[in-house]
Amino acid sequence: MPAARESLLDAAFAALALRPWAAVRMVDVAVAAGVSRQTLYNEFGSKEGLARALVRREADGYLAGVDRALAVHGDTRDRLTAVAEWTVSAARDSVLVRAVLTGFWSERLPAPTLSAVPSSSAVPAQRRADGPLPSPGELVGAVRDRAVAVFSGPGALRADTAELARCCELAVRLALSCVAAPPPGEDGVADLVRGALHRRHRNQGQPPAAGAGPSEPSPTAATRSPR
Repeated sequence: MPAARESLLDAAFAALALRPWAAVRMVDVAVAAGVSRQTLYNEFGSKEGLARALVRREADGYLAGVDRALAVHGDTRDRLTAVAEWTVSAARDSVLVRAVLTGFWSERLPAPTLSAVPSSSAVPAQRRADGPLPSPGELVGAVRDRAVAVFSGPGALRADTAELARCCELAVRLALSCVAAPPPGEDGVADLVRGALHRRHRNQGQPPAAGAGPSEPSPTAATRSPR
């Protein structure tokens, strides 16, 4: 029941905005979603299962936003800047994205173990949620690898690909520093990333990646898809 599952996740996310996870009751989530409590348990198995599914959805939503940012028009620096802006925006809009990115889980949040848990669920989406959840380092690696796959052309030299990977990881880690300590001004993260990539390009004496298009001002952070 994909529609019921999404409604339940929406209800759980909304409840988390109002009260600590420890105070969120399964029956209230079911009522808010307009489904039976049995349907809730059929989908998630337990409150822990609901928490894992919620974290998995937020992590997947963040990575989907990364893909959208990488698809915007512009050169490599434009698109890495868009990824950084999206990272800061997503962490600001979702406490769970912020927790997944930083590894800091406050007492208000669910804190599911990142390792896989035994699962007997008949629901494929729940079996995936019961699998390993990404650590901050794994998310950084996933974003870096997505960016490298977009920017590196066929036949790229290993040294060029390695330098590209370092540039991509630099942009993501600068964004995470802005999540922890927001810079002043609306363009703070964009200015930091653009400046760092420009200096790296100048020092290396080569562009950070091929496949550049016309350079334009960085678009605003990718918009979160509707839940």
